[in-house]
Amino acid sequence: MKTLGVLGGMGPAATVAFLAQVQALTPAQGDADHIRVLMDMNPQVPDRNTRPGEAEAELATMALRLKAAGADILAMPCNTAHAQKAGVEAAGLPFIDMIAETVAVASATGATRIGILATPGGEALYRQALTDAGLEPVLMQGDARTGFMDCIYAVKSGDAGTDQRAAMRSLAQGLIDLGARSVIAGCTEVPLLLAAADVTVPLVDSAEVLARICVDRCLS
Repeated sequence: MKTLGVLGGMGPAATVAFLAQVQALTPAQGDADHIRVLMDMNPQVPDRNTRPGEAEAELATMALRLKAAGADILAMPCNTAHAQKAGVEAAGLPFIDMIAETVAVASATGATRIGILATPGGEALYRQALTDAGLEPVLMQGDARTGFMDCIYAVKSGDAGTDQRAAMRSLAQGLIDLGARSVIAGCTEVPLLLAAADVTVPLVDSAEVLARICVDRCLS
């Protein structure tokens, strides 16, 4: 069994939810069957959208700390921060690419037009990855972008209540109305507001995708 190193804290609630998914997806009969996880929960990582260079430097430091502590594989449950993944990969450990794995699952749904619920940075990563895979990205338009970020910041401040859930459902429906036949929850806060039952097309939860791959690779 390999030890998983997690670069977390972006944001804390989403990281905790990701760890819960890792636990739930592990086929275990007792404590010893679960994966050993080393966590660097660091909410002080500089803003990935506005201070990318500083963010990459901090992520590189985190990756090295996890390696020194005994991690065999690294994962980072933050889509936007994958723009700075070079800093993480510099540690020399296998790194699970959340963007690539999520696009592979979205492609497997059979949909060719894929909606993206993500921050500007995350959206850019998914737009490129989907295009490279021969799929058509469907993007939020106009005020929906501001509304999405309002939802994300609300979750980060502790508000995952009814109003925020309704707003995220509306944003997902907006992508479906634009022709999306599958929707990527491309920010790890999205699943805290939106469930598969809330949309009429397949919802690909990037955090769940990452958790599943982490379990598979650590147990292989």
